[in-house]
Amino acid sequence: MEKATEWINYGLELAKEFGPKLLTAILIFIIGSWVIKKIVGSSRKVMNKSKYDESLQRFLLNMVSWALKIFLILVVISQLGVDVTTFAAVIAAAGLAVGLALQGSLSNFAGGVLIMIFKPYKIGELIEAQGELGVVKEIEIFTTKMITPGNKLAIIPNGAMANGNIINYTAEGKMRVDTTIGVGYGEDIKKTKEVLMAVLTSNPLVLKDPAPSVNVSELADSSVNFAVRPYCKPEHYWDVYFGTLENCKLALDKAGIEIPYPHQVEIRKNG
Repeated sequence: MEKATEWINYGLELAKEFGPKLLTAILIFIIGSWVIKKIVGSSRKVMNKSKYDESLQRFLLNMVSWALKIFLILVVISQLGVDVTTFAAVIAAAGLAVGLALQGSLSNFAGGVLIMIFKPYKIGELIEAQGELGVVKEIEIFTTKMITPGNKLAIIPNGAMANGNIINYTAEGKMRVDTTIGVGYGEDIKKTKEVLMAVLTSNPLVLKDPAPSVNVSELADSSVNFAVRPYCKPEHYWDVYFGTLENCKLALDKAGIEIPYPHQVEIRKNG
């Protein structure tokens, strides 16, 4: 019974000594978390009004959020009576060890910073990098997320993105669509060019500046090949590409211009 009384008294003493500190620390954490949310939300509104780039906006908000959370944790720990100086030294030592172990992640972080500074691409742009083609969905601290034409999510480290080759199809606001149409050797070249050019100029998705072009590109074994090259906005690329092929075939058939079939090529080669 005496032992139980001693433990109860000891518990009461601990509660009197550390209870207020613990409650205060919990209260600071709750209020601090609320304040951080408000700061991040207000910063987002200010950036939206200032028309900050979306990718830069997300990057900066993540940085601000993490910095404030670390500061809040240090304040809470100090409230509990822990020596923050000693704790900071431990964190620094641990950070050095982790940094050496995670050199790749630090490289990706540095790559993310470089991408934010030099802006080789932005969210919503169509790019090709590291063997992947897609629309940039999100630029995070360590990685870049892209949606491929097959609607797959490609996640690429920012270190590789910052140090590799990047083709930005959206930056100039227009793309050239390269297609090849072959007709028989007996067909009139001038008439064929007029028919193919009419297909391009009648497509509302094809840009007038730069003007589309139709030129003889090759005298193949059994066909005269034309380079049919319209320009369009990046978001219309596939519509123009497939539409050009289909409409050129229909227009040539209507005009009575022969398009050699594969079996004709084989017969001529064998004959």
